[in-house]
Amino acid sequence: MHEVVVISGKGGTGKTSLTGAFAHLAENKIICDLDVDAPDLHILLSPDLARTEDFYSGREAVIDNSRCQMCGTCLDMCQYRAVSFDGGKYFIDPLRCEGCKVCVSFCPDEAIDFPERYCGKWFMSSTRFGTMIHARLFPGAENSGRLVTLLRNQAREKAKQEGKDLILCDGAPGIGCPVISSLSGTNLAVVVTEPTLSGLHDLQRVAELCSHFKIKVAVVINKFDLNSEQSREIEKYCREKGFELAGNIPYDPEFTTAMVDKKVVTEVQNTKVGQEVRKIWAQVLELL
Repeated sequence: MHEVVVISGKGGTGKTSLTGAFAHLAENKIICDLDVDAPDLHILLSPDLARTEDFYSGREAVIDNSRCQMCGTCLDMCQYRAVSFDGGKYFIDPLRCEGCKVCVSFCPDEAIDFPERYCGKWFMSSTRFGTMIHARLFPGAENSGRLVTLLRNQAREKAKQEGKDLILCDGAPGIGCPVISSLSGTNLAVVVTEPTLSGLHDLQRVAELCSHFKIKVAVVINKFDLNSEQSREIEKYCREKGFELAGNIPYDPEFTTAMVDKKVVTEVQNTKVGQEVRKIWAQVLELL
């Protein structure tokens, strides 16, 4: 079983649009959206939910005012200013609480509970391109890396059940915890960049991360024709580092037109950009 994750050093490079097109072209696969903080692959694929599960991770302190004797120990000891006093009662702000458990441990009346934190939901859905595993982390919730790992495990299990030999993942942008969780154990990282100074800089960061984990890298330059000089700099960097250049995508409003229609660009007939994306996917398959 192969795993391909499409990532980018920053948001807005066209990563999800390219992943959606790959999902259209790929055969015998499971689709997985690992951008749990700001998922948007579902906008293109219009999934029908088949399974919904709650995601709990970490813990948070909650004061039971029926047991609280108003001593104020929690207020004095909280280093994150999560405890407040209002209307004659003590409260803990869940957005400020770091789950350190100091207030729980030192409360003389054992009036503070420490339940698991409800962080979001994950889903298993059917789409016109096949089964999709995805999730939504609540605003301000933590442990996105753990949720990404859960999704990947579910995708692998589902792939075995359905006899699929490919897991195609839309990763998160950047180089943080969810990206690291997306990369570990994958066969190929397709890095989407754009011909700008920041595009090259962010490509270098995420490519170095892939190299650290010994993940094979294939680079795609989106809208390469908007800045030919910078595109050549990116190509030079790829040659120097030994990264595969999977292809260049020209700027084309068809990407936006297809997106507005909730389609991927390869679903639109007889477009030059769609043909280029097909060539890039063929190159990805060769690298696998």
